[in-house]
Amino acid sequence: MKIRSNKRYIAFSMIFLLLFSIIQIPSRSYAQDTLDVHADAAIIIEPTTGKVLYGKNIDTPLGIASMTKMMTEYLMFEAIEQKKISWEQEVTISDKIYEVSQDTSLSNVPLLAGEPYTIRELYEALAIYSANGATMAIAEAIAGTESKFVEMMNAKAEELGLEHYKFVNSTGLNNASLKGKHPEGTGPDDENMMSARSTAQLAARLLRDYPQVLETASIPKKKFRDIPGEMKNWNKMLPSLLFEYPGVDGLKTGTTDFAGHCFTGTATRGDFRVITVVMGATDANGNETERDRFDETKKLMEYAFNNYSMKEILPANYQVKDNESLAVDKGKEKSVKIQTDESLTMVVKNGEEKAYQPVLTIDKKKLNKEGELTAPIKKGEQIGTLEISYQGQEDLGFVSDNLKPVVKVVAAEDVEKANWFVLMMRGIGGFFSNLWTGITDTVKGWF
Repeated sequence: MKIRSNKRYIAFSMIFLLLFSIIQIPSRSYAQDTLDVHADAAIIIEPTTGKVLYGKNIDTPLGIASMTKMMTEYLMFEAIEQKKISWEQEVTISDKIYEVSQDTSLSNVPLLAGEPYTIRELYEALAIYSANGATMAIAEAIAGTESKFVEMMNAKAEELGLEHYKFVNSTGLNNASLKGKHPEGTGPDDENMMSARSTAQLAARLLRDYPQVLETASIPKKKFRDIPGEMKNWNKMLPSLLFEYPGVDGLKTGTTDFAGHCFTGTATRGDFRVITVVMGATDANGNETERDRFDETKKLMEYAFNNYSMKEILPANYQVKDNESLAVDKGKEKSVKIQTDESLTMVVKNGEEKAYQPVLTIDKKKLNKEGELTAPIKKGEQIGTLEISYQGQEDLGFVSDNLKPVVKVVAAEDVEKANWFVLMMRGIGGFFSNLWTGITDTVKGWF
């Protein structure tokens, strides 16, 4: 009997282990892989809040190819904003950039050595045709050398809170494709790399800080000086192009042997915008063609627009239940009403409108030891913050905490400081109140 029991135990153990090896619990990053996205990594976010709607392998650094140019664009817009360069500033093309721009195996508009081009012309070539020589010319105009510009790129990535990134040139080309003309301080085989999360985060910051980027990124085609033909946008999901999709107006494609076919796309439907990233896109059989990145992007956008929408979660002047007011010390009034100063809107999965709860945080620096505010208090003075906690089944979080939606909680009214007489009388009243309480407690103790 004992031998038979042991055999049954071993058999059941083997069956359990076999089932456990087959049934795998999906990780957070792959929670929605029922989309069956054919790419090394992919992500969907809502850009104003950074809410992640879908994620696949989003924290693995991968090649980004010309999606690199989003960082170059960010630094260019910043330099223009700071008046370090201007749209009409002329840039004279160096011999190095001339040679790169003449390479027809790369995406380029041919530039003439010694010829001046405006920043605006070079930027249009970058944004529409992903022109590499033009990109390098902008980098040199801003930083003096591309090497110094690369230092700026990495410093800005850290400042923006990106993780899993490495910039080695301004264009996204394989350094090897530059044939020895890669930036000093980088190796001939170095590559630009980012995770899908960081790529989406960079795109969101670019749109938030410099939304005018879409004015040029959305141009399907444009002529460059007197060069025959037109620059056709590599983003073929734009209106009038081969894989057009309603609402697409950006943002940046990228293709190299190292990175594969990549695309950071963005589109709107009504008041709802999404950013999508696909890296190393393929077809269902693992083959790589140019259309794969657009097919997979369409899949992501369809999922987002069909399942999510923007909703006002909390109205302006919202008061948290049981926290409608705070006690005030030394004020004419003993409490003050508190409320949000604006509404809070965020992307919500259809049917989950009630899955969000407010979380109130009071600024402890505003409170005394008794947890009271101290008069005087001005109407509109910030008292704390309010954010939203998701109570649903599946939370992919935010691409970055610095994009997470938070609204201010403010005083809804003025509270003036009470005069000395009122404060004195309160003190006397408090003294006798405490004295009476002490006496009654003592008497109760006798019995």
